[in-house]
Amino acid sequence: SVVFSDVDLLLGSYKFEYVRDFEADDTCLPNCWIVVRLDGRNFHRWGAAMAGARGASSNKVFPFLNSSPWFLFMTHVVSQFASSYVFYWKDYFKDQQLLYPPGFDGRIVLYPSTQNLKDYLSWRQADCHINNLYNTVFWMLVQRSGLTPVQAQDRLQGTLAGDKNEILFSEFNINYNNEPLMYRKGTVLIWQKVNEVTTKKIKLPKETEEQEIEVTRTRTKVVPLHCDIIGDQFWEEYPEILAEDS
Repeated sequence: SVVFSDVDLLLGSYKFEYVRDFEADDTCLPNCWIVVRLDGRNFHRWGAAMAGARGASSNKVFPFLNSSPWFLFMTHVVSQFASSYVFYWKDYFKDQQLLYPPGFDGRIVLYPSTQNLKDYLSWRQADCHINNLYNTVFWMLVQRSGLTPVQAQDRLQGTLAGDKNEILFSEFNINYNNEPLMYRKGTVLIWQKVNEVTTKKIKLPKETEEQEIEVTRTRTKVVPLHCDIIGDQFWEEYPEILAEDS
């Protein structure tokens, strides 16, 4: 039998360590906003199953301010989002079985200034409005007018926002401006300090029985918002979002 000493094994490992040289430096440029954008892959397959269920969005954006390696952000965010998507599916679509394993691809974009980041997020919200307006009209034509998806697509080809609004109002008596903000504006998740009031039983000195008192604690929680982020009002109301130490 052949016996290898620890020295032999150590020297052998050094021999192959050159392969680490192929690992490129992938640290993000410091002092930039790092945006991780996720897109659903092959989500068109879900069209029939998700008709009208606009809550299953295939596009998400996560901004960070850091200088960590980009792959740590991207792999963590993509994997966490995909697993959470499956885990929480039943909470939102109780009667709809998950027919396919969802897949997401991710990309990293760096924005050197706060204004660049705000403009990017404004662009994404405007795109959310455009896509939702199209989907709202599309599924009305399919579900209520009896058009096939191809016919609905042909009907909407070349139409502008005003044309789509007119179809909704004249044919379905729907004022798009009255649609829920969650669909028209999307969902913005922010960290926010909130006060939570709980009841706690304590026993005071010289007292024989416990008494209930209200205790207020300040916690940082994720809060969903459905609002306009293109104007200045949102950023003036939540200045801590862009604070580097937040």
